[in-house]
Amino acid sequence: MLEILHVRRFRGLKDLEAGPFGRVNLVAGKNNVGKTTFLEAIFLLGAAGNPRVALNSHLIRLEPDMVVTTSISETVWTPLFFELETDGLLAIAGRHSLAGAMELTVELRRPVTTEISRSEDKGTVVEDRPRERALKFRYVDPIAGTLESEARETANDIKFHQASTYVPFSGAILQPRAGSTKADAVRLGQLRKQKRGKLLVDALRVVEPRLESIEDNASSGEPMIWVDVGLSELVPLPVMGAGMTHVTRVVLAAATVPGGIVLVDEIENGLHHSVLPDVWRVVGKVAEQFNVQVFATTHSFECVEAAYEALGADGFRLHRLEVDDEVNRCMTYEPAAIEGAIHHNLEVR
Repeated sequence: MLEILHVRRFRGLKDLEAGPFGRVNLVAGKNNVGKTTFLEAIFLLGAAGNPRVALNSHLIRLEPDMVVTTSISETVWTPLFFELETDGLLAIAGRHSLAGAMELTVELRRPVTTEISRSEDKGTVVEDRPRERALKFRYVDPIAGTLESEARETANDIKFHQASTYVPFSGAILQPRAGSTKADAVRLGQLRKQKRGKLLVDALRVVEPRLESIEDNASSGEPMIWVDVGLSELVPLPVMGAGMTHVTRVVLAAATVPGGIVLVDEIENGLHHSVLPDVWRVVGKVAEQFNVQVFATTHSFECVEAAYEALGADGFRLHRLEVDDEVNRCMTYEPAAIEGAIHHNLEVR
């Protein structure tokens, strides 16, 4: 499991230290304090400098149908750096129970110039390539040693260089209004192959008690999850609402990265507060079943209360992010402090 995290100059986080972490972690805080960035930092660290994360849909924060007319480095990579300052490094460090102390640094290189030798009497020609940038990754831990890789923007495409496919821990990140029905169906098929499909059925009954069964098929022309809620025909999962889809993706994400880390942004999204305690019981069970560590963010005090009701003060770690005059802080509550905050209705969001 990830035990501590230190983020420097990544998006809106100038310098943040957080931890210690537990099996299930709830990250609270006001808007624009860096909760989503916190999850992205863990996701990046687990990739160990895989340069393809430079174009990962969970990090670039663009609408799926948005057409990028300027350079990728300006639109996507520069916003990764604190206050858009690309002269220095962004760094994400931590300690993992298996991989040990780890650190990832990322640097956006300036335009490349190439000297082309012509002939002795005509000297040298310098070719400028102003659009070209390279996002350089350097990852270090005791097992892998030092790994270096890059994603390079050229005039026509993005080129990747990666010498190793080492992964210190696998990760899955879930964000509101993101996801694929096709990918959901594929993941369900994998879960059913392991004879663990009942886990998802039990989880979804928290949101929809009428649920009898689930299926993954392509009768609509493309793989999709269908559910039986006692009607004359099966209905597509998305028709049942955002809450059903959200819970489904949490369970399937855990099944996809056994032994890894599941990152859930706005875990209460699409869910009525009355079902949140049962959802947290599902999260606790799934974390145990698949041996995953969970980090979830929330804006909701009801969500914090629900986690406490379902898991108890010892069953999860509560972390509150704050920022004041560009100083980032993470307050981690001890179990007794969680109990006191809940009972006295203190602000922990």
